[in-house]
Amino acid sequence: MIAISEIFGPTIQGEGALTGVPTVFVRTGGCDFRCSWCDTLYAVEARFKADWTPMSAEAVLAEVERLSGGRPLLITLSGGNPALQPLGDLLSLGQARGYTFAIETQGSKAQDWFARLDHLTLSPKPPSAGMAFSQRRFDACLAAAGVNTQVTLKLVIADEADYRWARDFAARYPHLPLTLQPCNPAPATPDEPARETDLDALNARLRWLVDKVTADGWFAARVLPQLHVIIWNNERGV
Repeated sequence: MIAISEIFGPTIQGEGALTGVPTVFVRTGGCDFRCSWCDTLYAVEARFKADWTPMSAEAVLAEVERLSGGRPLLITLSGGNPALQPLGDLLSLGQARGYTFAIETQGSKAQDWFARLDHLTLSPKPPSAGMAFSQRRFDACLAAAGVNTQVTLKLVIADEADYRWARDFAARYPHLPLTLQPCNPAPATPDEPARETDLDALNARLRWLVDKVTADGWFAARVLPQLHVIIWNNERGV
């Protein structure tokens, strides 16, 4: 059974290399990280476990098909950390019906079914997140993806220290397509679900990041915002 926090869509992917692509989100519950600026704590912290629903792969796909009207499109596996869940059967069922799959994970847990994904976004957390990084685990995730999965590196930047860390980290993987994303300065929390982000501060971070990348000539990096935050602020289910 898969621990499901929420399934919603169709909407668009709001961040990373697939920004703007129509998708249905399957958000799983549970995570092995507690990032300082996490914007999905309701899918992370154990106190919300009663809100998560155990679902079979068949039940998850049935809900996706209901939402998509039976039209195969991109299914985005999110969390929490979706790599903690048994998602292999869901991939098999969905791909047999024409669906494609994308996942984002911090690279802390490798799964053999990574090799059957269409898109794998690895997003190791920078110093501002307050979480320890394991090179061994990250490299295991990269190896598990094999040669057929499209792998992208996505790094979130909150400050100058994160930026320097990102430059050093990305240099180890020059073959991976790279996106940089400014950190949301005021994400919603379970205690403040209606909290609005500071869009002026978010845009200031985005301009700062663009200026840094262009001034440094870091032309391998693609700077992208969280489009869903710009459109819908901190709303859930969009």
